[in-house]
Amino acid sequence: MTSITGRDVEHIFESLRKGLVPERGIDTFAVGIEKQRNELHRQLELVGSHEGSIKFLRGGYGCGKTFMARLALLDAQARGFATSFVVVSDNDLHFHRFDDVYRKVMTELGTASCPRGALGDILDRWIGAVEETLVNAGVDDTADDFDERVRKRLNEDLVSLTGGNAPEDFIRVIQTIFDLKQDGNVVDAGALISWLCGSGNVAASAKKVAQVKGDIGSRDALHYLRGVLEIVKAAGYKGLVIVIDEAETILRMRKDSRHKSLNGIRQIADAASSYPGLLWLFTGTAEFFDTRHGVAGLTPLHDRIRFISSGGFASLRQAQLELKPFDTERLKAVALRLREIYPGQDRSRLESAVSQEFIERLVANVTAGFKGDVGIVPRQFLREFVTQMDLVEENKDYSPAEQYGFKPTELSTEEQTVLSGTNGNRESKDDELVPTEDAW
Repeated sequence: MTSITGRDVEHIFESLRKGLVPERGIDTFAVGIEKQRNELHRQLELVGSHEGSIKFLRGGYGCGKTFMARLALLDAQARGFATSFVVVSDNDLHFHRFDDVYRKVMTELGTASCPRGALGDILDRWIGAVEETLVNAGVDDTADDFDERVRKRLNEDLVSLTGGNAPEDFIRVIQTIFDLKQDGNVVDAGALISWLCGSGNVAASAKKVAQVKGDIGSRDALHYLRGVLEIVKAAGYKGLVIVIDEAETILRMRKDSRHKSLNGIRQIADAASSYPGLLWLFTGTAEFFDTRHGVAGLTPLHDRIRFISSGGFASLRQAQLELKPFDTERLKAVALRLREIYPGQDRSRLESAVSQEFIERLVANVTAGFKGDVGIVPRQFLREFVTQMDLVEENKDYSPAEQYGFKPTELSTEEQTVLSGTNGNRESKDDELVPTEDAW
């Protein structure tokens, strides 16, 4: 088990108490997913060697898709990548508008040292690297023309790195940000960084400084992402990993939005190899991938990423990486790991009260509460397990073996479906195939 800070431990248990996947420290209780994790490590090696790639995590509710995606980002940051974690939403993220996707990617852009909104820090690191390169080449950093030399080198690097394909506004805004920072105008520089991140709330006065009008549009967003990717690499990072979580949300969108969103994924998949250093990682349910109102309804995309199995075996290296449901032994193993890192004052009492025998009983009781479906219980089980450890920690007279009783609470839609015994498959009244025209 890797070392973990006290702050991360607190974050883990606070997240689990709320039924959420922690954002840090999750490798300490990642069990039973070694093969899938190794495949994602292989993907990181590919993009780290200047390849562009896309991967799809496939699994039912409770299989740990979000957990696996979060773990992939932590592994990526540990290997020197910048990352971004985006959740598909029909409220604040319309996936059929790529300017919306770009804005969320940039908002969630992070590194090991800067968890969110890291573009400003990345730009500073890149500018610092350019300055260091010039100084090492013998240029006097106290000379009057040093800033102009740096500015010229930044422009040359941008044109070279992007193959001359970066939008003119992109290059001009980068140059202006550098000039403003050198002049000490951090307010306008910050405003232009926000504009570069896709914000639509930047004052016209700040945009006027860089001679740009309007905001980044849907058709230009991929080109801006290419420019950001190259800056990320020029700043010393190996590349960029973008997670698009809960892609199945697209199935709940209106027909026109759903069609455009699926076409958007097709365009990303088609272009992935032309973005060296970038890994796209989508998560989705089998319904999203296999039904006619999902990926299977868009033949060009389905043909490229379809899931293939033979005799119950599926290659980890195909486009879709399958995550298996939890089983009893895996739940027990996770519980033991969590008990090991729980920040309790009386370790011997915790291990005695929350014994392996009690853990086995808890697994059985929670599973029974969901009609024996082990795969559906991880969220409820982990929340219940942490609650039992909290009760032991807070109350000297509390005995889980004598006083524990489980009843499912705050059920998700999927959990309600299991308990009700109804068919969870959504019947689509509009089962038309997805049109093949470009969306963006």
